[in-house]
Amino acid sequence: MLMIMEQRASNAQRTGLLLTVFISLILSWSGAFAQIRYAILEEVKEGTVVGNVAKDLGLDKGTLKDRKYRIVTDAKDPHFHVNPDDGTLYVSREIDREEVCDGSNTCLLNLKTVLENPLEIHYVSVEILDVNDNTPNFQSKDKTIDIFESVTSGKSFLLQPAKDPDSGVFSVQQYKLNPNEHFRLEVKDKGKEGKIPILILQKQLDRETVSRHSLLLTALDGGKPPKSGEINIIINVLDVNDNAPIFTKDSYSGKLTENAPVGTTVMQMNATDLDEGVNGEVVYRISDNVMQEISETFEIITSTGEIIVKGEIDFEQNDEYEIEIEASDKGLPPLTSEKHVIIKVVDMNDNAPEIEVTSFSSSIPEDSRPGTTVALISVNDRDSGLNGKVTCTIEGDVPFTLSPSLQDKMYSLVTKSTLDRETQSQYVLSIAATDHGQPSLKSEKNILIVISDVNDNSPEFVLTPYSFYITEGNEAGAQLFSVQANDKDEGENAHISYHIYRDGSAENKVTSFLNINSENGQITALKSFDFETLKSFQFQVVASDSGTPSLSSNVTVHVFILDQNDNAPVILYPVSSNGSAEGVEEIPRNVNAGHLVTKVRAYDADIGYNGWLLFSLQQVTDHSLFGLDRYTGQIRTLRSLTETDEAVHKLVILVKDNGNVSLSATATVLVKVVEPREAFAASDVKSSTKDSEDTNVTFYLMITLASVSALFIISIIVLIAMQCSKSSTDYTSKYLQDTNYDGTLCHSIQYRSGDKRYMLVGPRMSVGSTIVPGSQANTLVLPDRRRPSEEVRDRLKTCIL
Repeated sequence: MLMIMEQRASNAQRTGLLLTVFISLILSWSGAFAQIRYAILEEVKEGTVVGNVAKDLGLDKGTLKDRKYRIVTDAKDPHFHVNPDDGTLYVSREIDREEVCDGSNTCLLNLKTVLENPLEIHYVSVEILDVNDNTPNFQSKDKTIDIFESVTSGKSFLLQPAKDPDSGVFSVQQYKLNPNEHFRLEVKDKGKEGKIPILILQKQLDRETVSRHSLLLTALDGGKPPKSGEINIIINVLDVNDNAPIFTKDSYSGKLTENAPVGTTVMQMNATDLDEGVNGEVVYRISDNVMQEISETFEIITSTGEIIVKGEIDFEQNDEYEIEIEASDKGLPPLTSEKHVIIKVVDMNDNAPEIEVTSFSSSIPEDSRPGTTVALISVNDRDSGLNGKVTCTIEGDVPFTLSPSLQDKMYSLVTKSTLDRETQSQYVLSIAATDHGQPSLKSEKNILIVISDVNDNSPEFVLTPYSFYITEGNEAGAQLFSVQANDKDEGENAHISYHIYRDGSAENKVTSFLNINSENGQITALKSFDFETLKSFQFQVVASDSGTPSLSSNVTVHVFILDQNDNAPVILYPVSSNGSAEGVEEIPRNVNAGHLVTKVRAYDADIGYNGWLLFSLQQVTDHSLFGLDRYTGQIRTLRSLTETDEAVHKLVILVKDNGNVSLSATATVLVKVVEPREAFAASDVKSSTKDSEDTNVTFYLMITLASVSALFIISIIVLIAMQCSKSSTDYTSKYLQDTNYDGTLCHSIQYRSGDKRYMLVGPRMSVGSTIVPGSQANTLVLPDRRRPSEEVRDRLKTCIL
C-alpha cells in the first residue's frame, strides 16, 4: 500500500512538473543573434516536444525549410532535433541529467540554431530539470568507529555522508539516527560537498558496561515521498588514548601546475602527538568524506604526510581541490585530527584554439560589394586568462577580412575589396587563431571560396582592325576568311555570336553580298568579286556574348581584292571598219632604215605583270626589211627599200601579257610600198580632214587632263593616310610595300588608231612589278593633228612624282 501511494505521489509530482515546465524566453537581440531558454524534465520519452522555437522567436514558419533551419552540433547522437517545417524542438533520446550534468546544480544544454539567406543564429538553452530517480546511497553498508571510554560528552565524529546523484531538493536533505542514550546526530551543511552527518557523544561511554554500540543511520532526500538509504554504525569502546595528533599549521594551501606528472609532491602535512609509543605514532590518510574524483587524483604517504599527484591534473576540468586530511595515532583507539587542505591548479597553455565555420557560402559573385558576408567563424579556447584569449586573422594578401561580432569570439568573414574572377577565380583562405599564452598556440583552418562569374567583359577581337587579301574571281558561297573574338568570362557569358553590321547605306551595300557564321565567325561571299570593278571595301563585324545583359564589341574588316590575269589584251590599233585587228599602212619606196611604219597599240584591263604587254612578230614576209620593238609595238624599217622588194608586205603581230598563264591577241598589218608622190597626196587628204577637229578637242582634253590629275592627287592623299593608319597598328599593305614599285604614281601613253588619237592615263610600272596601286587606267579619245609622215613618240610621261 505504501509503494502504491509513493508511486501515485511520484506520478502526481511528475505531472505537476510537466504542467508547470516554464518556458523562459530570454531574447537578447544583437544583429542576427537571439537566445531562448526552455526547461524539460529528465528521462522524458523520445519525441517529447520541448517548444516551438519559430513561434517563440516570431519567425515565419513558411520560410524555415527554404532557409535551411537546423541545429549546428558536433555530437554524433544529439539530444535534440528541430523540425525544419514548423520550428518545433523535439527530444531525440532519453536524457539522464546525472549523466549529462554530474554535480551541477543547474543543468543547461546549449544549442545553436542557424537560418540562412539571410543569416540568423539563435541560441537555445534547454534546462534539464531533475526528478527524484535516485536513492541516497552510502559507500559501504557498515561503518565501525572506535571510541575510547575516556572521551567526554560532546565529542563529535564525522560520519560517511550518503551520496545522491540527484540535485536540489532531490539530493540528501536530512539524516536520522535511531534513538539511543549515548549519541545524537548533527548535520553540517558544507555547501559544495553537501550535508555531512556528525555523530555527537552526549553521554560518556563505559566500556565495562557496554563495549559495543550498534547504530542505524538513515539518509533521506527531499522527494515526496522521500527516498532513503541506511548504514550500520558500529561503535567500539576502547581504552584510553587521550591525545590526538595536532597539525603544526592552522591552514594548508598550495598551488599545482596543470599537467603535473604523476608522483609530483604537492605539499607535506605535519602533525604531532603528545602520547608516547604507538599512541604517539602518527599516520596520515585522505578522509573518506572526500569525493571520489579527489581520491583518484591525489594520494598521501601515510608515514610522511606527503601529498603527491596520483592522476591527471586538468585545469579545464577542475581549477581547485579541497581535501580533508586525517592524522591518526596508533593508539587504541587511535585519535584523529582533520585538516582542510586547498590546492589551486595553475592553468597552462595546453589547449590550442578551435575554429568552427558556420553558414559558409562556398561561392560568391565577382560583383559582390565590399562588406559582403561569406561565412561566420567562431573560435574557442578551453584555457583561461591570457591562455584563453584568442586573436583570429587571415593569412596572406587576399580581398577578405575578419570582422569581429558583438558576441565574444565570433567573426564574420567579409569581402574588403572588389573581386575579379578573370584575375583570380578562387581563393584558399587560411584562417589562423592564436592565443595569448606563453608560448602561444595556433590553429589554422583552410576555406575554399569560388568566385562565380558575372558578365562584366565584352568580347575582344584577336586583331583590330582585320585586313584580308582575296583574289578576284572567288567562288560564290566559298569561305573567304574568318574573324575571332574571345571573352574573358565563362559559360554563357563567354558564348559569342557574330553578325555583320548592316546600316543600309550605299557605302555599305557590299555587305548585302556577305554572310557570316554566327558561331565561328567564318565569312563567305554570295558573289564573285571583280578587281576591275571593285578594288577594296570595308565593313564591320559585331561580336556579342550570351550574358544578361549581353555585351558586344565591333571590329572593322578591310578587304583588298587582288588582280588575276583574267583579261586578254585588246588591240586598239590597227582596227578595221568591221572591228577586226587589221590595218593597212602605206610607206614611200624611198624611206631610209629606221623609218616608223606604224605602231601597234593594245590595252589590258589587268595591272602589274598581268597588264604588262610584250609585242613579237609572229609572221612577216621579209624579216630583213621590218623590225618590231617588243615593248612599244613600233614597226620600223631595218633597211632602205630596193626596186626588187615586193609592193605589199603582211605582218602578223602577237601581243601577250606577262601573267602566270599568259593571254594574247594578234593584229595584222599590211604595208604597201608606194611611190613618193602618191604618199604625199594621201597625207594631204588626211591632214585636211583632221585639222577641223583639233580646235574643239583641245579644250576638252585640257579639262579632262586637269580632272584626272586632281583625282590622282586625291588618291595619293588617301593612300598616304591609309599607310600612316596601318603602320600605327603594325599593319603593312601589300600594295604599298611592293619592292618593284619605282615610286612614280601615274603616267600617260598616247597612241593612234586610224583617224583617231588615244591617251591612256594610269599608274606607272617598272619592269618586273607585280602589283601597282591606283585605279584602273582611263582612255581618252583625242583628234589627231599630226600628219602621217610625223612619228608619234609614245613614251611614258610622268604626271606625278
